[in-house]
Amino acid sequence: MVARVQTVAFQGIEAVPVDVQAQIAPGLAAFVIVGLPDKAVKESGERVRAALVASGLGLPPKRVTINLAPADLPKECSYYDLPIALALMAAIGAFPADALDGYVALGELGLDGRLAPTSGVLPAAMAAHGRDLGIICPAPSGPEAAWAGDDIDIVAPESLLALVNHLGGYQLCSRPLPKRPTAQWASPISAKCAARRWRAGRSRSPPPVATIC
Repeated sequence: MVARVQTVAFQGIEAVPVDVQAQIAPGLAAFVIVGLPDKAVKESGERVRAALVASGLGLPPKRVTINLAPADLPKECSYYDLPIALALMAAIGAFPADALDGYVALGELGLDGRLAPTSGVLPAAMAAHGRDLGIICPAPSGPEAAWAGDDIDIVAPESLLALVNHLGGYQLCSRPLPKRPTAQWASPISAKCAARRWRAGRSRSPPPVATIC
C-alpha cells in the first residue's frame, strides 16, 4: 500500500503542491528518499525514525521508500519531516489513510517528536486555502498560518503525539489566533531556506518589495 500526504515546495514565493508517498515493502531494512531531495531532506529519515520511536511507534524492519512528487522539482529544507512521518504512520495503520486528505502538512521534527518552528507557513497556508484545504503545522507557526484566513482549518500541535491524539479525537488542538511574528521566530536555517527560494524565483520574477506601514 502507498500512503499519501500533501505538502508544498517553494519556487520563489510560490507554494507548489507536492505529493509525499510512503511505501513499506518486504526486503532488506532501508530508508530511501527520492524526488530530488537536498541534504536536509535526506536527513529526514533519521529525525523521523527517532521521532516515531519517541512517540511510541516504530517502523518494521523492511524497505521504506519515500517519493516526493513531482520528481523533477527540487525539495529543500527540513519541513518535509512532518509529511514524511505522517505518510509513514498512515502506511503502518496508526490512523486511517484518508484522515489527512483535506490537509497540507509541513514541519520540522525533533528527535523527541516535538515540532519546531517552520519557515514558509503563511504562503503554504494561503496556497492550501486556495485549494480548499486545511494546514497542519507546528504550534509556534500556527499564529502565522492563521493570517491566511478565518475559515481555514488549522491544526497546530506541539508534538507528533499531540497530532495523533487530535486525529483520533482524543485531545483536540485549539485553532491558533493570528499574531505578529517575533524576531525569535527567525533562525539561520529559515534564513538560508528563504534565500534559496528567492534565488530560485529570481529568474522568473523580480523579488517582492516589502512595505512597512
